[in-house]
Amino acid sequence: MNTVALRYRAGVIGALTLTLLVSWHCLAAADLPPALSRLPRTNLLVFHDRSGAIQAVKSKSDWQQRRAEIVRGMTAVMGPLPGKDKRCPLDVQIEQETDCGSYVRRSVTYAAEPGSRVPAYLLIPKAALRARNKFPAALALHPTDMEYGHRVVAEELRAYYRAYGRDLAERGYVVLAPAYPIMAGYQPDLKALGYQSGTMKAIWDNIRGLDLLESLRFVRKGKLGAIGHSLGGHNAIYTAVFDPRIHVVVSSCGFDSYVDYYNGDPANWQPERGWCQTRYMLRLADYRGRLQDIPFDFPELLSALAPRPVFVNAPLRDANFRWQSVDRVVNAASAVYRLYGVPQNLQVEHPECEHDFPPDVRETAYRFLDQHFH
Repeated sequence: MNTVALRYRAGVIGALTLTLLVSWHCLAAADLPPALSRLPRTNLLVFHDRSGAIQAVKSKSDWQQRRAEIVRGMTAVMGPLPGKDKRCPLDVQIEQETDCGSYVRRSVTYAAEPGSRVPAYLLIPKAALRARNKFPAALALHPTDMEYGHRVVAEELRAYYRAYGRDLAERGYVVLAPAYPIMAGYQPDLKALGYQSGTMKAIWDNIRGLDLLESLRFVRKGKLGAIGHSLGGHNAIYTAVFDPRIHVVVSSCGFDSYVDYYNGDPANWQPERGWCQTRYMLRLADYRGRLQDIPFDFPELLSALAPRPVFVNAPLRDANFRWQSVDRVVNAASAVYRLYGVPQNLQVEHPECEHDFPPDVRETAYRFLDQHFH
């Protein structure tokens, strides 16, 4: 596909996606009363009605009202999801192409918004370049790596950060691995771009990355995947809450409850520490000493993904995110998956390892993706 055609298709798909996202969130937020009390983070089957009274969730429609509160809590901390003013032609530029055997690896940049280009790897199975049929596609979101950034999911650069983007490309997936803001060589000016958090900038970059994938003639539209380890694990969850095109999520070592993070030690809730760094959500520092008041948490975030399939890797010796807390999160979210009649769509594994995504667990995760794509 030539550059002009690619830009045109990306622009058309981007406009349609914006309409979808705006409609989805406006519908979800309809009729919400302002300034509501914080609902229980682990009891997902309650919501505020139009008068502000707490009611039991008895239907999927009731649940959508609770979900709208979760999204509103996220944006209160992360800042608002960008709108049409940030939408621009993707202007994908290929800087380098490498033959990797069964696939090609393209080093690209794309315009996520005016004044900000995102570096990324685009991994394309050679079969996709030759065939007329459509291939599954996924975002491969990288863990924290201040030296290599997004490269670690496509190259064997770390013994402990596995190249799951490369693995998926070899498995027949079209993969986009975008850089995370304020990390390694990607240093966008968040303040100048109007962001209140690096988290929301990453979400928007990822949404535009989905636009890029959908602009490719050989990619199946409408049902995409997201996989990530550590930072990439929660980045995938955050993005999927805001974009329904993410059909299936794999989160490895990506979370525990905020209230359980390092046992709630206040030292980890100061500005530029833990979750409260500029590249994440600086506003979370305002909740130091009152973590129960944070207006969203991972039980709610996982619930907000229902009924979409989610696979969680939570190692027994992960010193960063504790598996016991992960189990409490998953158990709470399971109530919403049961409401949708698909409790099997939320799965968790507890390998005997540290903060890692080892080969056997990756293989299980890949089979999970395969199952829900094929």
